[in-house]
Amino acid sequence: MILRGKALAAAASVLMVVLRAFSVHAVTCHPSEYKIEGECCPMCPPGSRVKTDCTEYRSTSCLPCTDGTYMDKPNGLKNCVPCTTCDSGLKVKQSCAPTSDTVCGTMEGFFCVDPTKSGCAEAQKHKSCDPGQYISSRGTASTDSECSACSSGTFSDGTLTSCQPHTQCESENLQLIKAGTSSADAECGENSSNGTAVAVAVSVVLVLSIIVTALGVYVLYHNKKMCFNRDKQASPQTPSEDKPLKILRVTPEGEEEKENLRPAVAAAEVLHHI
Repeated sequence: MILRGKALAAAASVLMVVLRAFSVHAVTCHPSEYKIEGECCPMCPPGSRVKTDCTEYRSTSCLPCTDGTYMDKPNGLKNCVPCTTCDSGLKVKQSCAPTSDTVCGTMEGFFCVDPTKSGCAEAQKHKSCDPGQYISSRGTASTDSECSACSSGTFSDGTLTSCQPHTQCESENLQLIKAGTSSADAECGENSSNGTAVAVAVSVVLVLSIIVTALGVYVLYHNKKMCFNRDKQASPQTPSEDKPLKILRVTPEGEEEKENLRPAVAAAEVLHHI
């Protein structure tokens, strides 16, 4: 009997443990509550987290989310969620708040490859068109750029929205130096006939300039010479150079003879007689 009683007691204990465990897993909490160790505790509101769980004597204790974290719904968590950082190609569209995460948008020249409910999680740069292609469709915040090849007789460096026709040198009275390609325009230069005409015109102008300069020098020299001669004629003659001197010459017979001599000759005669 004693053994039978002990066996019944043990079975009862095991049954109670099993029932208790089943009751813990069978607990269903209200949507505004969270389950912890078989008990239902009130959730913390958005923008806060659980500091301590509730007990049979007190309710849940909550703390507000700190800077750089957020909680956008009622919860029973012990930590708020870190705010999202906008990666390369993204910009902050809406800053992080205690009750909402950062919202990222695409930067200029990028498009979103991983859209989210309110923004974008990853962006990629719009592709660039190669020389010989034009941008047939510009990229947007959600789509990439599209490129198309230029047709014959046109060109583009890859940045244009349409290909441009090659310059027709002949129509502009110019000579073709280098033919255009799909990525570059034609190169034009002056015609050889135009160059010859320009050279002749320059030569004529140069010759005329030399002639005019020579005439000017001649006229200037001639006028200067005339002024010099006029001044020379207007100046008085010095007696020593132009006026003859009267010299008395004594002949052997003792007669005096007058002779008009220039100063230099007269001086020579006087010395001779001395």
